Amino acid sequence: MVICFLIHTVCPLSALSAGESRILYSRSFGPETGDGRDFTSEQRRLMQKEKLHIVARQVRSAVALSREASGNPCVEAVLGEEAVALGEAECGVFSLCNAELFPDRSVVLWLGVQSLAFTLVCRPHENHLLAEGTLRSIARHCLEELRLLGPGSEVLLKSDRVDAMLHRLLPHGQLLFLNHRFVFSLDKERASYVSK
Repeated sequence: MVICFLIHTVCPLSALSAGESRILYSRSFGPETGDGRDFTSEQRRLMQKEKLHIVARQVRSAVALSREASGNPCVEAVLGEEAVALGEAECGVFSLCNAELFPDRSVVLWLGVQSLAFTLVCRPHENHLLAEGTLRSIARHCLEELRLLGPGSEVLLKSDRVDAMLHRLLPHGQLLFLNHRFVFSLDKERASYVSK
């Protein structure tokens, strides 16, 4: 099961310091985990937000390390070249053993596309190849349909489209085996939704 999905920045922005990452979109799946303590809903929301920021910082560090090792710097986005950017994207996986972040050990899969990262936090027993394929599919749909690499694109204003896409590709956080017919029908359904 997927615990959460994130879209966040990995390259420095003018409004952020060099080591920060901004979460543009997040979605958690499954029930809220309670540790027996009584917290208000606001305290739970702030704790969840901090957990997601920790994951985003770790992914940002992993992307920066991968780019430094390969010699590929963060480049500016060119609108219309989303497929090329996705093909050149760095990807990786690491384990989160910190029980304070999530109740059990978790696995983080990330995909760094230019200045953005798409991240899935999964249970350790999940099929990592299936999760990577799902993550690439989500990233492709986001980049092509929402034009996230373009200047001035606001994923915050398009969160309903991301929610609809996640509802089809990750229903209730469950990874699906997708065949070509399902992907084709999904593309047609998404195109009709976008045209509304």
